[in-house]
Amino acid sequence: MIDFRTEPNRYKHWKVTTEGQVATLTMDVDPNGGLFEGYELKMNSYDLGVDIELYDAIQRLRFEHPEVRTVVMTSAKDKIFCAGANIRMLGKSAHGHKVNFCKFTNETRNSIEDATEN
Repeated sequence: MIDFRTEPNRYKHWKVTTEGQVATLTMDVDPNGGLFEGYELKMNSYDLGVDIELYDAIQRLRFEHPEVRTVVMTSAKDKIFCAGANIRMLGKSAHGHKVNFCKFTNETRNSIEDATEN
């Protein structure tokens, strides 16, 4: 069973800072912090665990920091932001997990785009 509940002091992959009206989300994926065993999250690639934290961070910024008007997303890795979805995780996942991973990932990113537009 996947637990979607998290909080900033449990994040393995994101650091959130706020300064006035600006928040910074820094992606620094723990290569050994995959949601399941059997794959490494190389080059800031992501799995559902990374996206659960991203979703949580976004919601906390929306509701706990209404003063924030700008969110900067950056990487703690030198010369790379993100390699994308972790291919080894996808290869080892059951079809249902892949479908739900894609839905959660797309909805999280769509909410970022919607917030940007509105």
